[in-house]
Amino acid sequence: MKKSSFAGKSVLAGALSAAAALAVVAGAHAGEKKGMEKCYGVALAGENDCAAGPGTSCEGTSTIDYQGNAWKLVPAGTCESISLPGGRSGSLDPLDRDLPDA
Repeated sequence: MKKSSFAGKSVLAGALSAAAALAVVAGAHAGEKKGMEKCYGVALAGENDCAAGPGTSCEGTSTIDYQGNAWKLVPAGTCESISLPGGRSGSLDPLDRDLPDA
């Protein structure tokens, strides 16, 4: 009787899917996801994509809404048109506003 290797193929497929997902996440953290750009000052507290400067160390560590030195990936070409409360907008460069106390 011949045993099926279906289970082995499923495990391999799952491992390959997981590796591909990790590669996408790693690219996003590096700001290298195609069609996306880093946009500073648009993330809510705890929703930034990665390190930007003092007060952030990596994903989800911003402590202030719209923190100027924290970035989030947004579709390319949209950053500076994002309108925020208080007349703020997104920036392609780190901002000196809404920073945590050092």
